[in-house]
Amino acid sequence: MKKLLTAVTAAGSGLLGASLASKPGSRRFHALTASVAATWFAGARAAGPVPRGRTAVVQPVLAGAGAFGGFYGCALVARRIPLLRRAITGVLGHAHHGSTPTVVTTTLVTGAAEEIFFRGTLYDAFGARTSTAMYVLSTTATRNPALVLASAAMGTLFTLQRRWGGGVQAPLLTHLTWSALMIGFLPRLFPPQDSSTGGVGP
Repeated sequence: MKKLLTAVTAAGSGLLGASLASKPGSRRFHALTASVAATWFAGARAAGPVPRGRTAVVQPVLAGAGAFGGFYGCALVARRIPLLRRAITGVLGHAHHGSTPTVVTTTLVTGAAEEIFFRGTLYDAFGARTSTAMYVLSTTATRNPALVLASAAMGTLFTLQRRWGGGVQAPLLTHLTWSALMIGFLPRLFPPQDSSTGGVGP
């Protein structure tokens, strides 16, 4: 089973990298991101049931909002660092050029799939540390330093929540809350072109 899950991780990571490299708002981007989510869901299903854990709702949602607050503060700093500004602007280009309902749906479905696979199936198969490392390693396929840093920070939080809650519900709710707030507010800080800096592109 571990070999199968490793292969699923590699396949999903490759699709993830290809999706972020595609043209923002294009059909290719949406097809690839849908394929990423489908890969995570299929891998989890092949491995069997994923534990739900405790039924707390408020705490995970508050954790997601708190994480967003921290990231928003970091984003204000990152705007002044060219490497991170370009990296974040590149990712958010998909939000700027895509249909808002489609982008939001894609973001939330992919986030849910990640939790079910990485904090559910991979956590059960490989343990906390290895599943977190595989999550971060998967994100390196995007070759985007901002996403890799975010995956390391949030992956650690999600793993702790999985350990404390005994299942995927807490990290899933936190992930969805955090993602919804990030996609709702962060694009305003990183417009497609910043005239004050001569333009910032993907």
